[in-house]
Amino acid sequence: MKIAVMGYGTIGSGVVEVLKINHEKIARRAGENVEVKYILDLREFPGDPMEDKISHDYQMIVDDPEIGIVVETMGGVEPAYTFVRAMLEAGKQVTTSNKNLVAARGAELVAVAREHGVNFQFEASVGGGIPIIRPLNKCLTADEIEEISAILNGTTNYMLTKMADEGADFAEVLKDAQDKGYAEKDPTADIEGHDPCRKIAILTSLVCGKQVDFEEIYCEGITKITAADIRYAKALGRSIKLLASSRKEGDSYSCMVAPFLLPASHPLCGVNGVFNGIFLRGNVLGDAMFYGSGAGKLPTASAVVADIVDMVKHQHTNIYIDWSPEKMELVDYKESKNAFFVRTSSDAAAVSKAFGSVEFIDIGMAGETAFTTGVMTEAEFEERSAGVAVINRIRLG
Repeated sequence: MKIAVMGYGTIGSGVVEVLKINHEKIARRAGENVEVKYILDLREFPGDPMEDKISHDYQMIVDDPEIGIVVETMGGVEPAYTFVRAMLEAGKQVTTSNKNLVAARGAELVAVAREHGVNFQFEASVGGGIPIIRPLNKCLTADEIEEISAILNGTTNYMLTKMADEGADFAEVLKDAQDKGYAEKDPTADIEGHDPCRKIAILTSLVCGKQVDFEEIYCEGITKITAADIRYAKALGRSIKLLASSRKEGDSYSCMVAPFLLPASHPLCGVNGVFNGIFLRGNVLGDAMFYGSGAGKLPTASAVVADIVDMVKHQHTNIYIDWSPEKMELVDYKESKNAFFVRTSSDAAAVSKAFGSVEFIDIGMAGETAFTTGVMTEAEFEERSAGVAVINRIRLG
């Protein structure tokens, strides 16, 4: 099986490396050797062992009948979408690690692949090296997935862990994460929650079989979390985690990305550092947990190569993925219910007047009152909080 890799950055070069490291085992499991014939990139790579494979023209790959599988690790929606669609229409199977592409055009590309009797796979687009797409599509098809709660961004999880361990401020841990290569120079997609938002949209789409648009998911990052919030979290015996969540509500789903205060008993509370965790609840299965490296060169490449092996074994056979372009109308997030931890500069009397019965928390912070509420809708919280001067609020998990 001859393949092409589009994009020779961190993940693309990792795919080539994994194919080399585990060549014999991959060939045995796939049923034939897997050989890289082309690497598509704008750059030159003088001195690289794959230098002679470099191509700058994607049409060369489209037109080569020897190429059976194409790996897309370019990132972004364009030109990745144009290239991937052309490959599928030429009868080539495609695997991608590109969450932006899958979230924006996944349903459409699944349909194009089916139309041409090939496959479009994307295990590495969510959770890096953690297997979650294939379990949803194959192992859990007898279940109605009622809830997904997940830590899907290693950068923010590393930052929140470091803040908790060292009592450090947000700006300090962001710089540390950038220095260590965990955070990009422009960290917006991570710290504002856009990255896990796309990933929970993909997972919810696969669970419901329809298109969930990430732009319609309420999304809140970790930029407002402070060292003071961490102190309160410890007093409550909880940890702050950025959760991407999806819950079945009637015939629809309620989705959200936001920081939550999780108790020690929650399966995701102990997921620390750059690791990811995905908690599922099925109506038959009950609870299940997936944990591991959610990013990184070789873990993510491992998931891509697993797709390659699967597609070598399913040549001329479309592996059915239940994901139609029909849009799923999500529940308005203001109707979702949560309990809240609140810090305010208002006094206890004002808090009681606005919220009624609450649990106050005192850790000796001058000039503020902190408390937890009972369960209420987001809309109700907004209405009640208008009666106090809120410093910050975090939902309770």
